Amino acid sequence: MQTIGLDLKAHQRDHWTAGEKANVEAAAEFVQLLMIDHNFEAVRSRFGGNHYVQHNRNMSDGIAGVIEYVDRLVRRYPDYTYDVKHISVDGDLVTFHSHATLRRKDRGDDRQGFNIFDTWRVVDGKIVEHWDALQPLNSFMRFYAWMVGGSIRNTNGVF
Repeated sequence: MQTIGLDLKAHQRDHWTAGEKANVEAAAEFVQLLMIDHNFEAVRSRFGGNHYVQHNRNMSDGIAGVIEYVDRLVRRYPDYTYDVKHISVDGDLVTFHSHATLRRKDRGDDRQGFNIFDTWRVVDGKIVEHWDALQPLNSFMRFYAWMVGGSIRNTNGVF
């Protein structure tokens, strides 16, 4: 399990409205629990009752779908990390620009892993929709993306 924490204050901007700050805080809690701590029970407890539309075609709709995907990923790659580099917000849309790696030795090496943009729509403190774009940074990750990219698990489309 990861012990790396998301330093939200380092990413905070003065121009964010109170509503935008609250949306970022909800998305950050989601990311911390799911992508960093891999605390799936806490994700289910806090976000499981939400209606959650998934636009990543490799994941099933709903919070259970994203938990299933990340759980499978971290079981296979226990050193998986999701390092948040930038956060931006526009109303109810919160975007995290992150560097994900599967191996401990690749952490911090921007030639390894994935460059990821995740965008969540947050309504009343609930994560209700997700889009992402991934750029594999090395040949192993391009192969990995090719291998898992063919499984379509929802019909929502990417937009």
